[in-house]
Amino acid sequence: MRDPPFVMIRKIFLLLSVLACIHAAYAHRLAFIPLEFVLGESKGFVLEANASGQDKPWVWYAPTLPRHPDPSHTWYVERLLAKGVSLAGCDQGEVRGSPKSVEVFTKFYHEMVRRGYSEKPVLLGQSRGGLMMLSWAVRNPKRVGAFAGIYPVLNLRSWPMKRNLGATLADFGMDRVAFSSVIEQHNPINHLAGLAKAKVPICIVHGDSDRIVPLEENSAVVAERYLKLGGEAKIEVVPGKGHQVDDGFFKSKELIEFMIKRSAQ
Repeated sequence: MRDPPFVMIRKIFLLLSVLACIHAAYAHRLAFIPLEFVLGESKGFVLEANASGQDKPWVWYAPTLPRHPDPSHTWYVERLLAKGVSLAGCDQGEVRGSPKSVEVFTKFYHEMVRRGYSEKPVLLGQSRGGLMMLSWAVRNPKRVGAFAGIYPVLNLRSWPMKRNLGATLADFGMDRVAFSSVIEQHNPINHLAGLAKAKVPICIVHGDSDRIVPLEENSAVVAERYLKLGGEAKIEVVPGKGHQVDDGFFKSKELIEFMIKRSAQ
């Protein structure tokens, strides 16, 4: 017995709704199939290039949240892979550079080295991923080949404290009063000397109209301090652009050339 027309319509609508949800869940992902592996309570991924042997070059990307990397990254990911540079990351969720999150990233680093990847990856931090990567980098300067950023959060007193306080305090396991008393010892912009001494170059692309992660509170202050320490730092400022998906950030020839060159060293 056939269903009445209105029942059929409801079934078709339900099916289309399910398909739409599935599409929404996966459409944001890159059109590449990553190798995934479990790392304790976290998950690692690798988009593998055609490289073999030991010391395989790689770029360590953060944040690896459900939407990242996404299609906006395709241009530079394709170019990395074409040059034999893999892209990898470790998803810890919304972390802000706490000692606990740094420890997990260190385990991920050792796992990548165990898998034959270089002991000196290029770190790439986009937005809040910048804080994740720089917090790890300042504690492991001899394990960093270079630091790259796309409008990265680098200063705990900027976006984390002004716009994202709850997640920041949760990551450090403190209330505001307790965290305020120790913030400077955890703020990576205060601990750049080791990276400068290790001659780790920095290359960042950042918009001068970014109101969410202001250039002057993050990339500019890091570059100024780093240069005073004798380090190499370059900021490509994208005029008139804010915290957004734009070719000026995700198709930066200077940034991709920097990552490819430094990955090979």
